[in-house]
Amino acid sequence: MNSSFQRLNREKRPAVAPSLLSADFSCLEREIRAVEEAGADFLHLDCMDGNFVPNLTFGPMIVEAVGKIARIPIISHLMILNPAKYVEAFVKAGSALVSFHWEACVSDHADVIRKIHALGCDAGIAINPDTPLSKVQHLLPDVDCLLVMTVFPGFGGQELIPEAVAKIGEAARLKQAKGYRFVIEVDGGVKPENAARVRNEGAQILVAGTAVFRCSAYAEAIAAIRG
Repeated sequence: MNSSFQRLNREKRPAVAPSLLSADFSCLEREIRAVEEAGADFLHLDCMDGNFVPNLTFGPMIVEAVGKIARIPIISHLMILNPAKYVEAFVKAGSALVSFHWEACVSDHADVIRKIHALGCDAGIAINPDTPLSKVQHLLPDVDCLLVMTVFPGFGGQELIPEAVAKIGEAARLKQAKGYRFVIEVDGGVKPENAARVRNEGAQILVAGTAVFRCSAYAEAIAAIRG
């Protein structure tokens, strides 16, 4: 497991991962530097294929370009069908963690996790708001991150689905009871007004897009989300 994620389990300090989906791509390097200087812990890249979700965003080339600029680790969140075919490209592009969706695979989830690990990268499993934790419980001993979606993936700027928040607490309790190593990442509608509830349920990495990049003071937004 990447030391950046191990540290979260040791220090028990929430981390913030701005989602570049909401950044101004006309000045991407400036945006990355700004959130780094504002205290961001990770950069979250939402990689969509236009098939699994109705939007098309970043491929490995963009991840590689961001990696040449960024000084903090990159989390690549794959919202794509057939992730086994593409994880190697995203690892080689410089991802510290590659997460893929349980809903995007038929039955080869464990194989994808093993492939990511064999490439020397941390692996995460993501679940949509309507997917119960029980669907991925057998995979949790082997993953480095559980990504709990609190919106349905595809577009930024959505409102957090309150009913999805309880799943964070369920995952945190299971993690503690079983002694699992995965960190809990939460993505979707997180902002200063609801971040405390998300943190209190057990979120360790809080992804925020518009709440950071649409704010005039990035440092204030990140500090408020971190708590």
